[in-house]
Amino acid sequence: MDDFLLTGGTGVKLAENDGCSVYQFRNETGEGTITIYEVFPGVSLSYNDFHIRYYESEFKPDRNLFCIDHCREGRLEYPAADDAYSYVEAGDLKLDRRLTHTGHFEMPLSHYHGAMVSFDMDAACRFLPQEIKDFPVNLRALQEKFCGGIYPYVVHGAGSIEHIFGELYAVPEKIKRPYFKIKILELLLYLEALELPENPAEKPYFYRTQVEKVKAVQQFLVGHMDENFTQEEMSRRFDIPLTPLKNCFKSVFGASIGSYLLEYRMNQAAVFLRTKREMSVAEIAGCVGYDSPSKFAAAFRRKMGMTPMDYRNRLQQ
Repeated sequence: MDDFLLTGGTGVKLAENDGCSVYQFRNETGEGTITIYEVFPGVSLSYNDFHIRYYESEFKPDRNLFCIDHCREGRLEYPAADDAYSYVEAGDLKLDRRLTHTGHFEMPLSHYHGAMVSFDMDAACRFLPQEIKDFPVNLRALQEKFCGGIYPYVVHGAGSIEHIFGELYAVPEKIKRPYFKIKILELLLYLEALELPENPAEKPYFYRTQVEKVKAVQQFLVGHMDENFTQEEMSRRFDIPLTPLKNCFKSVFGASIGSYLLEYRMNQAAVFLRTKREMSVAEIAGCVGYDSPSKFAAAFRRKMGMTPMDYRNRLQQ
């Protein structure tokens, strides 16, 4: 199976050796790598590591696929209905047939780390029974259980999912292949036994117009980090009611507007302290929206566990 096609991207192959391929992706927002292992015929395991805001997918399915994505860190936007989006976050499991995997996809936090198990159904259903005698999972029935529609099915934050996938991120090289096989079979058994709610509580999704306005709000705020605006001002400026603004922002970026902006400001302040040593702490405070150096220092200490000066001096040691 050409597993690279399952990513939907266009990248450069960096290496290929003994059933393992590494691809690199780049655009003006960053870069990412995908490391793909062929585990069984028709079955692969991929590690996805991206520090990038978006990617353009040219993928169009030409075969029967079943893909299971685990998000370890970050967030990933995905189509959840016609012209509407929802978000995978850390601990979530997304299952689909890649039927909506063409076009523009965003990672709102500019990073995404996770793993993907993918099945080329024709090959996997033919070879898996030969590999594992009397294995009780019907792969086609499993695909139908989770992927009856065109949009992804998402399992949110189950502890058992973390148990299965958490151990896949630190596997000694010498046991990788046999361990991958065991974990994929464990995953299939887990999904086979998982009882789906008759009336699942769906995570909220938001229409394209709302998402675009919220992303514009985020870009405006980080572009004017040295100024302060109320949420009511943002609501009026971008013509979106206050409550939908708050709800959609938290869904897209995983935090309230205030919490997101505080995190962003403190991270940018840390960058300035490291790279702009000619700037005083008071000047940096102003650059990240604080009129009072003492209030900035207190906020920085709560976030970083030390004062701005201690942070800068520690780097010089």
